[in-house]
Amino acid sequence: MTLNTNDTIVALATAHGTSAIAVIRLCGNNAISIAEKHFYSKKNNQLKSLHKIKTHTTVFGLYIHNNVIIDEVLVSVFKAPNTYTGNNIVEISCHGSPFIIQKLIQLFLNDGARMANPGEFTMRAFLNGKLDLSQAEAVADLIASNSAVSHQVAMQQMRGGFSSKIKLLRDNLINFASLIELELDFSEEDVEFANRDDLKKLINTIISIIHKLINSFEVGNVIKNGIPVAIVGKPNAGKSTLLNILLEDDRAIVSEIPGTTRDIIEDEITIDGVLFRFIDTAGIRTTTDVIEQIGVNKAFDAIKKSAIVIYLFDGHELSSGDLKLELELLKDHIGSSQLVVVANKTDVEGEETLKKEFFEFKDMIFISAKEHKNIDVLKNKLVSLFDTRTVDTTDTIVTNARHANSLSKAYIALQKVNEGLEKQIVGDILALDIRYALQELGSITGDVHAEDLLKSIFTKFCIGK
Repeated sequence: MTLNTNDTIVALATAHGTSAIAVIRLCGNNAISIAEKHFYSKKNNQLKSLHKIKTHTTVFGLYIHNNVIIDEVLVSVFKAPNTYTGNNIVEISCHGSPFIIQKLIQLFLNDGARMANPGEFTMRAFLNGKLDLSQAEAVADLIASNSAVSHQVAMQQMRGGFSSKIKLLRDNLINFASLIELELDFSEEDVEFANRDDLKKLINTIISIIHKLINSFEVGNVIKNGIPVAIVGKPNAGKSTLLNILLEDDRAIVSEIPGTTRDIIEDEITIDGVLFRFIDTAGIRTTTDVIEQIGVNKAFDAIKKSAIVIYLFDGHELSSGDLKLELELLKDHIGSSQLVVVANKTDVEGEETLKKEFFEFKDMIFISAKEHKNIDVLKNKLVSLFDTRTVDTTDTIVTNARHANSLSKAYIALQKVNEGLEKQIVGDILALDIRYALQELGSITGDVHAEDLLKSIFTKFCIGK
């Protein structure tokens, strides 16, 4: 990936395949010149100048090459510097025929453009100061957002909410760091420019804020990737049927034969704006079947990795005493996961009968997967365990593992500074840890960056963004 921001790049900005319309994007110093070379007015079939039209304007016309009309298009012109990337940008809205798209892109390549690398448009926005690095990464999160909450968080970060907080922390720390560095220049005079009490107060404040940000990553990661929910229980309890109902699709094989599910089946669905990843597991039981036992072991692994565990059982197979024993055996595997106990098959004898048997279990949910009864009650319960109303999406939530890692490193460095202040360690040692913390905070927003880091981040973007 080149870091040149001046040459002209081109890419399809919309999804590949046949569609009603497609958008081809050009970006660079010569974007307008290249885009207008074969652009004609439909009225008189004369070449039409794009340089003469106002910025942020869309015009209608034809692309003609060798006297052959390629397509009727809308061309939008965005002139530097007030554009997404800071360069000249031209976007051509054409019909979504793969043939037309290929012909137009090839036309632009022949006239001096080159194919864009993945994420190169957004990388240019970063290099030209239109976005900082965390905002640029939020663009990818926004494109990938698949729930209302993940969309809100990505939008808030793209608008600079997270960046502003990091920059404020860094600026405050830089002020004191400069005073510490100044002391090093006057070390022989034994002067103190940075008040140690004020510095300690600042470090404690920053540590507290960073700690809160690090803790938010657990929530942020769930928002971004979905809440993992494992559906577990004995064979033939109705786990696969429940999964299919929740997903509103025949995702898992349903059979009266116990042990049908032998591997993990996983899929996602959004409920009330929250993304859930449901995992159907093999029935948990003692078995001599080697393949089934592998499935059982995978079920236990899924339980450990899940935020919520639905324990589903046939309400007519277990007594309340048996259920207590089953849940007791499950405790070691569940760990900190939220447990939802669900009695299935109320259609056999009735919900009231089961409620009498299991009256001790106050939060138990009674369903009939076969008749789709009380499924909404279960869904509401799941949402309540991760109620979006308790997640303030206007607050700063860390969703990026790279950001969380840098914050953790900065946190450790600042703790060392705090310890150094307690032990009255000399300024040059404090300065080393402060510099390291500043470097890690700066790497989040791109104030400190390496070319390899940029390549790693932006090559994960789609081409055309």
